[in-house]
Amino acid sequence: MAEEINRIVTFFAGESLCGIDILETQEIIKTTQMTPVPLAPDTISGIINLRGSIVTVIDLNRRLGLSEESGFTDSVSHRIIIVRIQEESVGLVVNAIGDVIDIAPGDLAPPPGNIQGIQGRCFKSVLRHEQGLIGILDVATVLE
Repeated sequence: MAEEINRIVTFFAGESLCGIDILETQEIIKTTQMTPVPLAPDTISGIINLRGSIVTVIDLNRRLGLSEESGFTDSVSHRIIIVRIQEESVGLVVNAIGDVIDIAPGDLAPPPGNIQGIQGRCFKSVLRHEQGLIGILDVATVLE
């Protein structure tokens, strides 16, 4: 079973409702002008200057294999979730932000065994919620 999670931030990647442990979330910002990174993989949207720190921004739709097209547009609902891993900040472009949800013990279940490929590796658990099933991202695996 996954480690103890008390709250998650929910968001949409493509049409999928996902979540991240709130303790892994540094902040959520509006999309901003990004500088492209030459020869970077297509999952890298670019880099941004966040209050003096250079932050790599990943297109979560492409990273999870939800779309061949970039998830980043100038849509008013798109946001960048800044996560912190190993003393480095990284941005994840998502289609829309949802709610912060409190999780009771026992609400999380292991991801289904039939999820294959990158999606199977990137989700550490599933939350049964009134909004439906929410895939909880393993941020470290997403950023590998």
